Amino acid sequence: MGKKQLLGILVLSVLITGIISCGKLMPEAPADDEILDGPMEGLTPEQRRIFLRGDVAFNDEIFSVNNGLGPRFVATSCGSCHAGDGKGHPFTTLTRFGQSDTLANGFLHLGGPQLQQRALLGFQPEQIPADATFSKFTPPANTGLGLLEAITDATILALADEKDADADGISGRPNWINIPSYSLLRPGTVERNGKYIGRFGKKAAVYDLLQQTANAYNQDMGINSTYEPYNTYDGLEVDPEISNQTVLDVVFYLQTLKAPIQRNQNDADVIAGKQLFMNISCGKCHTPQLQTGLSSIAALSNKTIFPYTDLLLHDMGPDLNDGYTEGTALPAEWRTPPLWGLGLSKNSQGGQLFLMHDGRAKSIEEAILLHGGEASQSKINFQGLSSADKISIIRFLESL
Repeated sequence: MGKKQLLGILVLSVLITGIISCGKLMPEAPADDEILDGPMEGLTPEQRRIFLRGDVAFNDEIFSVNNGLGPRFVATSCGSCHAGDGKGHPFTTLTRFGQSDTLANGFLHLGGPQLQQRALLGFQPEQIPADATFSKFTPPANTGLGLLEAITDATILALADEKDADADGISGRPNWINIPSYSLLRPGTVERNGKYIGRFGKKAAVYDLLQQTANAYNQDMGINSTYEPYNTYDGLEVDPEISNQTVLDVVFYLQTLKAPIQRNQNDADVIAGKQLFMNISCGKCHTPQLQTGLSSIAALSNKTIFPYTDLLLHDMGPDLNDGYTEGTALPAEWRTPPLWGLGLSKNSQGGQLFLMHDGRAKSIEEAILLHGGEASQSKINFQGLSSADKISIIRFLESL
């Protein structure tokens, strides 16, 4: 064997060894049930391309003075408030201001409802007006939103019990809101006195993901679109700073993010915890199972999902009354937040939990104990459990 052949064999051996070594050093990709981002199953190749465009616009595009930021704003990108499509952190918490009655927000001319506490050079950030009420809102996780959008109004109304007809102390109701002209009515939409059922946001004051997205660009980043073409501070209409296609790509991205996948479903503590969760009546608001209706996106249609929400407003008692309203939601009323993905919240919150609408609870148990109003009896039931049973409920919730 010649020297060139020996050298070639040696080089090949080194390359193979290097490749094998690198393979051993490379970390394994996280399991699907350990992450919140990623597309749902059943999308067509074209839909996956739209999803990827929306992913880039949501997570990679950073705004500056050169591409429309401000002049007053909260954040410079969508992803900065929703790391890994998860919950926000106290550093990304939003402030909403208005008043305690439900007539209308009387502070829109002063920049309401969103406080834009940052500003470009030469501009002043917003201040909360002296006579306004306000509330802190921690950004929610993004996943599974399209499935919640596909829940029919009839399903939500069937869960409502505004007059507490069954006398169980729970009287969830929809938030009836005015909707923007650009919102497209979903199949089976119910209208009452010119108002429609909201389902997104802490107080269910947003009709659909198009409204949510257009508002976020406008109120969070000061980016105007043809959907929301106004400077929120002075009401002046300006040229669009983002294309309709980009807005719609982001909407599609949010609609088709996969739902969180429950972990450890066969664990004995998780199974027992779920039963205890239902036994103490938590499931009366955090409805475990819902069915979607027809959607223009086939992958969303007629799906059985497990979000643990009824999408209704509930009076949560005086301790959670921030004196702030949206739509017809009273100050102490909050939409039941979906619990799916709860166990992964720490991943986007710096390794620590910040729960409830404003992040005040630092653990799941603390969040349970902050429940009042319609949830008072469930809280009392939880407090009466043994330590072992409480741990089982926590482990169940951490599995979601």
